Amino acid sequence: MNSLKKIRVLAVDGHSSCGKSTMAKQIAKALSILYVDSGAMYRAVTWFFMQHFDLSDTKLSDAELIQLLPQISIDFERKNDKIYTILNGVNVESEIRQMAVSEKVSRVSAIPEVRKKLVKIQRDLAKDQRIIMDGRDIGTVVFPNADVKLFLTADANTRARRRYLELKSKGQNADFDIVHKNIITRDKMDSSRKASPLKQADDAILINNSNMTQAEQLELALNLIKEKLQ
Repeated sequence: MNSLKKIRVLAVDGHSSCGKSTMAKQIAKALSILYVDSGAMYRAVTWFFMQHFDLSDTKLSDAELIQLLPQISIDFERKNDKIYTILNGVNVESEIRQMAVSEKVSRVSAIPEVRKKLVKIQRDLAKDQRIIMDGRDIGTVVFPNADVKLFLTADANTRARRRYLELKSKGQNADFDIVHKNIITRDKMDSSRKASPLKQADDAILINNSNMTQAEQLELALNLIKEKLQ
């Protein structure tokens, strides 16, 4: 494991609801490095915007949303081995995981000014500590020189089922068809947006976890990371 201590930045990208955060958290624990959920940052911004505007309003302009960015501060807090998203000093971890936020986050994350603000925060987090970060453009835009890049995917039905069961386990109302439609829509929006679209970096290692358990996925990822460093 000595070679693993060389890691300063590990990037994990991939499609919506493919288990990026779960895997990244497990890797962070195994390697004793900080886990940063970039997706939670975009969710936090989306939730903040939703407190001020109806994001379903087709007449709502990006300029109206952008004016709120100076009011936003995002950090992370570790408690009892769990990471919580802190928005303007308040724990919003539960709020940002709601389906209503999931339905709007792709629209917000496509705004260049939002991405610029959050990329700066993300890079600042890596200045003085070893990190693993997951998202859509970590290995392509945020940290193009990351020590190791992983790209995670799974078929849409598998991802919808996992997301549906996750929501149900948290006591939230969920409809499988709506969840599945949301995933397909987010895939299209994430991959086609002009600002930092979702794509696999040329030097990223692809992992398709459609038929893997979490334990199998973690073992494979750690082995692939070691091979890459060697």
